[in-house]
Amino acid sequence: MADTKREIERKYEGPAAEGDTGMPDLSGVPGVARVIDKGVAELDATYYDTPDQRLATASLTLRRRTGGHDAGWHLKLPVSEGVRDEIQAPLSDTVPRAIAGLVRSRVRDAELAPLVRLRSARDIRHLVDDSGALLAEVSLDRVRAERLGGGEGTAAWTEIEVELADDGDPAFLDKVEKKLRKAGLSRSASSSKLAKALSTTGKRAGKPAPRTDPETAGDHVLAYLRAQYDAIVELDPAVRRDLPDSVHSMRVATRRMRGTFRSYGKILDRAVTDPIGDELKWLAGELGVDRDQEVLTERLTESLAQLPRTLLSGPVRTRLRSWAHARHGGSRRRLIAVLDGKRYLALLTALDALVTDPPLLKAAAGDPGKVIAKAVRKDFGKVSDLVEQALDRPPGADRDHAMHEARKKAKRTRYAAEAAAPALGAPAAGLVKSMKSLQSLLGDHQDSVMTREALRELAALAHAAGESSFTYGVLYGREEQRAAEAEAALPGAWEKIEAQTAV
Repeated sequence: MADTKREIERKYEGPAAEGDTGMPDLSGVPGVARVIDKGVAELDATYYDTPDQRLATASLTLRRRTGGHDAGWHLKLPVSEGVRDEIQAPLSDTVPRAIAGLVRSRVRDAELAPLVRLRSARDIRHLVDDSGALLAEVSLDRVRAERLGGGEGTAAWTEIEVELADDGDPAFLDKVEKKLRKAGLSRSASSSKLAKALSTTGKRAGKPAPRTDPETAGDHVLAYLRAQYDAIVELDPAVRRDLPDSVHSMRVATRRMRGTFRSYGKILDRAVTDPIGDELKWLAGELGVDRDQEVLTERLTESLAQLPRTLLSGPVRTRLRSWAHARHGGSRRRLIAVLDGKRYLALLTALDALVTDPPLLKAAAGDPGKVIAKAVRKDFGKVSDLVEQALDRPPGADRDHAMHEARKKAKRTRYAAEAAAPALGAPAAGLVKSMKSLQSLLGDHQDSVMTREALRELAALAHAAGESSFTYGVLYGREEQRAAEAEAALPGAWEKIEAQTAV
């Protein structure tokens, strides 16, 4: 079992920390009623990483620590500057399974091995208010670092760490910092103890060299693809933790990559990208099982909330909750199994190789104003054809299908325009906005189609259990009306988009 703690902290260094004077006096910090001496804790932490330091390169830290009140395994995931999520698990001889899964997208098949050992004497103070509530924990850490892998040597330093209390006001850290600066301290140049240890005890695997501004058509497309690959890898732990919107965001990144492969087939060799695109489609489908269920449940819950009591017949809300829970639980288990599987890890390896050594074609060296613009215009033309087909068909299953196909093509065109925006400027940005609005209209229509299918299923379950299916029929009729409104709005929306499109 792993627990999560949001950690908001700042580190400081300078003469006041390096000298023998000990902890600066913090009793005058506004809001602090007392400074409580909590004694000295002896901490012994071994940090783990791959031989090429994939975790450190991504600013992730994985350690096994003894001593202190929270001995165990700790994985720290960056959230923003000075903010990290710390995943904690009990002590064991090997990396706990729950934590190993959270770094698998980085580590893949590489071995995790000891990298650095840090032994710290932590002199701890608690800053509390007049009610005795903890405001922050301040520690003076005297650290000794020993390199265990990928280098040699030792180092020692002293630093002061200020960690905000749970649910504390981050503005309080500014007050503490003002006092520390007056004592001669400044923010640490290193983001973590591990980063400082790596910089002082041996060679550290550096981050990739900064990329230059895109110039060619290939540069622009690759910059977009790299951003999507980074998003997939970074979102993997969030999906495993079931964080809000993580599944949807990861699914969008996979679709963006696949759409870019297809839109820019004159820039990237499709003999290489098509097989990877097929695997991205598979992954998007697996992610979609969970996401589609979320959308359906939210839509049905909102629709039920809008119904007057007189139209509620039977245990409809209970039926919906049990139906949603059963389908969500099964899909979650399936999704984690997918992320732990060899097929997914092989896909990540293939994507890594592709963005590192891309299969560029001759057109990749061309002027983005010509090459990229041509690809975007081609995609827009396909959207136009599909929308016209939908408008020409009578209401019913054929029109539903045509609108769904137009929606998928609108998304692909939107992604192509996103990749093109840095090169083409306002025209591409305008197309992104137009395709997003079209996608929203067509998406609402498709959601109505899917919701009606779900309502038929719920009604059948209710009937089999001897419950009334009246309310499901009412909701079905309302969904039919929503679909009809979307179909009625399409001609005007499309006319406006055609008039505004300038790519």
